[in-house]
Amino acid sequence: MRVLSSLPKAQAVTGSLASAPRRSYSSVRTLTLGLIPADGIGREVIPAAQQVLNALPSSYQLAFQFKHCEAGFEHFQQHGTALPQQTIDVLRQECDGALFGAVSSPSHKVAGYSSPIVALRKHLDLYANVRPVISTTTGAGEAAMGEKAVDMLIIRENTECLYIKKERQFTDSDGQVKAIAERLITQGASERAGRMAFRMALARQAVREKQPVDQRRWTGPPKVTIVHKSNVLSITDGLWRESIRHVYENTPEFRDQIALEEQLVDSMVYRMFREPEVFDVVVAPNLYGDILSDGAAALVGSLGLVPSANVGDNFVMGEPVHGSAPDIAGQHKANPIAAIRSAALLLENIGLSQPASAIYQAVDTTLRKGFRTPDLGGTATTEEVTEAVCKHLQ
Repeated sequence: MRVLSSLPKAQAVTGSLASAPRRSYSSVRTLTLGLIPADGIGREVIPAAQQVLNALPSSYQLAFQFKHCEAGFEHFQQHGTALPQQTIDVLRQECDGALFGAVSSPSHKVAGYSSPIVALRKHLDLYANVRPVISTTTGAGEAAMGEKAVDMLIIRENTECLYIKKERQFTDSDGQVKAIAERLITQGASERAGRMAFRMALARQAVREKQPVDQRRWTGPPKVTIVHKSNVLSITDGLWRESIRHVYENTPEFRDQIALEEQLVDSMVYRMFREPEVFDVVVAPNLYGDILSDGAAALVGSLGLVPSANVGDNFVMGEPVHGSAPDIAGQHKANPIAAIRSAALLLENIGLSQPASAIYQAVDTTLRKGFRTPDLGGTATTEEVTEAVCKHLQ
């Protein structure tokens, strides 16, 4: 795997981790990115993100090479594997990062099939799913979509919990069919997810401090909210909670600068929809984080707006949070913004905050000017929105 840089401490646009130290380039820098459209509208939104990356102004001195990779349920149906070894090898050996589209994982059991995105997270050790949930604002600063201005970052542990996919089904002596799923929480995975949340909270604060006070959605000290259900799951969620608190309490940089709170997952859902403005950085186990981050998309208008990045110490893979949407695939209705923002988030997390910021701003301008796909109540096509974003890149 080619490593651009390590991920810890530099500042970033939305508060994600960026590489450190930053390197200076006197000529054009070429990045090789793996593209994995996978299923459904992934085949429409990943090319849109590619188009926007290629449209970045030459002043950023960036060029891109793309490696097209296969994965997905449709690939499984045709070839018997959802994630070819060749895709893993190309990403590890030839790519600086990747973009994943969407997968049509069936809700029922299919013999031999396992989600390729879950497998990729494990193969590449992408241990945190980073999901900024941010309102798009009008020029006056108020939320353009949703009733409240939201600026929340959800960190989801990406490798454990029920997503280890160890399930079994059997019939007991009374003839009752039973199904059991194992849940895994480890101290190491919990600590590194918590450590990333704390670092990102400090990075977000550093960015805010460069903004005029009247333009900040969050005006207090950086805050991290640990989500758990340890009042019921005292062993597994108890270890999750205790591990993150251990990192906080034994790291003066975090303890002295960051406010720490906890929320039971059910009350977290309630508060997130009632008063989302009270949350800064939220860190949650895999299942809770998956549900919370998808639900949070409703606060800012649509799943079609919300990006994510699967982040490890040596690799980053952008991934829009929407599904494959087979009901609209091929109809030019898919919202490309989540994929475009995921491309920006990828750049941000490998230390390229300036071109990432340019993409974010171009997206915001596009939305303010009324280019919206049907999921946002508009009539624009995937291609029209993509072209508008490219036009507004500076």
